[in-house]
Amino acid sequence: MTQNNKAPRRMGGHGMRGTGEKARDFGGTMKQLMKTLRPYSVMMFFGILFAAAATALTVLGPRVLGKATTALAEGFLAKATGTGSIDFDRIARILIFLLCLYCVSALFHYFQNWLMSGVAQKVSYNLRRALAEKIDRLPFSYFDTHSHGDVLSRVTNDVDTVSQTLNQSLAQIITSLVQLVGFTIMMLSISWQMTLMAFCVLPISAILVMQIVKHSQKFFARQQQALGEVNGYIEERYSGHLVMKAFSAEERSIAEFSQANQGLYDSAWKSQFLSGMMQPITTFIGNLGYVGVCILGGWLAIRGAIEIGDIQAFIQYVRNFNQPINQLTQSMNVLQSTAAAAERVFEFLNETEEVAETTNPRPIQDSQGRSLIQGQVTFENVRFGYNPNKIIIHDFSMYIQAGKKVAIVGPTGAGKTTIVKLLMRFYELNGGTIYVDGADIRDYRRGDLRSLFGMVLQDAWLFNGTVMENLRYGRLDATDEEVIQAAKAAHVDHFIRTLDHGYQTMINEDSSNISQGQRQLLTIARAFLADPKILILDEATSSVDTRTEILIQKGMESLMQGRTSFIIAHRLSTIRDADLILVMKEGDIVEAGTHDSLMADQGFYASLYNSQFEDCA
Repeated sequence: MTQNNKAPRRMGGHGMRGTGEKARDFGGTMKQLMKTLRPYSVMMFFGILFAAAATALTVLGPRVLGKATTALAEGFLAKATGTGSIDFDRIARILIFLLCLYCVSALFHYFQNWLMSGVAQKVSYNLRRALAEKIDRLPFSYFDTHSHGDVLSRVTNDVDTVSQTLNQSLAQIITSLVQLVGFTIMMLSISWQMTLMAFCVLPISAILVMQIVKHSQKFFARQQQALGEVNGYIEERYSGHLVMKAFSAEERSIAEFSQANQGLYDSAWKSQFLSGMMQPITTFIGNLGYVGVCILGGWLAIRGAIEIGDIQAFIQYVRNFNQPINQLTQSMNVLQSTAAAAERVFEFLNETEEVAETTNPRPIQDSQGRSLIQGQVTFENVRFGYNPNKIIIHDFSMYIQAGKKVAIVGPTGAGKTTIVKLLMRFYELNGGTIYVDGADIRDYRRGDLRSLFGMVLQDAWLFNGTVMENLRYGRLDATDEEVIQAAKAAHVDHFIRTLDHGYQTMINEDSSNISQGQRQLLTIARAFLADPKILILDEATSSVDTRTEILIQKGMESLMQGRTSFIIAHRLSTIRDADLILVMKEGDIVEAGTHDSLMADQGFYASLYNSQFEDCA
């Protein structure tokens, strides 16, 4: 497709939050996340139950240890006054009980971690699977307006953020809440006066934390957005690294990356700075209350209102009381980040999908597996625009008989490749109808419709794998012999056998270990193997030399026999023997006929044809 016809891609993608926006719907996103967790409610219930039980037993520890301290202090006092001795048996029983308490707590923690880790990984697995399946159901127009890096960031970074929250923060929140309640109960059971002194500073701490959370939320949303933009930029520049180097655009690329990276730095720094402020603020305020408790505890001990062991236990509770508060405040920040990440995941999953498949699809094969398709194609008043407000194909109509070779020519941006993509239903029409063998293409399942076509595009696409695997991609059930025969028909067998490992040669991730022309030859051989009813060649020979092009043309002549073929070409000398040449200009057919008839008319086609030879001269 020519660039003029494409909708512009914008970094970060449609539907993402603006730079200064907060997460749009925290409550709604968390509700949707809860629905996602519903199948694992039993596992989560027991995980939370184990976390609560483990924490409750841990909370009892200081009080039990205080009893041992009291017994020891009373023994020393009795020994000093000569009224008794230290009861080591009682102290030993208390300490053994304490040890058992901590062992059971550790066992509960183990089961809690095992359950919550399982939930986190299953949710991550299901979300990524849902995202992968969603990608296959999204229309091509979505990817015209969203960077690949942004989609990748949703599948990786955002899902990881949700997973880490489920695995760590959720249990941490439960633990902190149980600790707060448990510490409060134990402190009240020791001394309500000292508890009141410890709690008098909590409102100050809560107000400051709420203000920090309020301001930090928008920065966490910005951080997730900026991370997607940086990923998108890196992915695009890495894919086009060779072109960037060829045009000496390194400095510009670095400057643009620095700008995107600076945006990520600013949002991440602000969010982490505000997050980091919570602990020192709450710790400072907590220490003020701790000082007051120590003074009051000493006064009560002098008066004999509480035991020495209770003072020790209470000080431990007070000293640890700020820990669950700090953990809760940190968890609030994590929840903000999780909400921003989950919102991006659900936003992607809620994107408008392709038009639903027909409920009564037209078959393409009979009960014996024989094809019912001849290859007749009709365009009737077709209208289309990548942007509905900017129609680029206005009123395209044409009847093409089965088995005919049709060439589509015209200047860049005329809509040549767009016509073919509409035929394969990559995009939905804005008006009109396309028929295959007299049936609306919407009456076929998309998979069935596209199985009728064999495509060789201008941009040769190969994946990381052997040459044999790349060729077999045209028909997955093909035998090795059938693959080799297709390669011979495409005149590619000879060069494959000159490779180090022949058909077992590995093609690397970006196919850089073979030439562009060789990549094109392999994709042509793949089309041979597919044996389609309708063949589409979009500048298929544009990346090969003249001698190779002649060999490919000979092979294609036999391939196109009995098949409807669409050939998109800029080099008009290659389509002179086409049964029909459609000349397009600005989305309309301005001329149609054979090469000789069009040249005789001395119209737009003749001027295009002659201009190519004038340019060569």
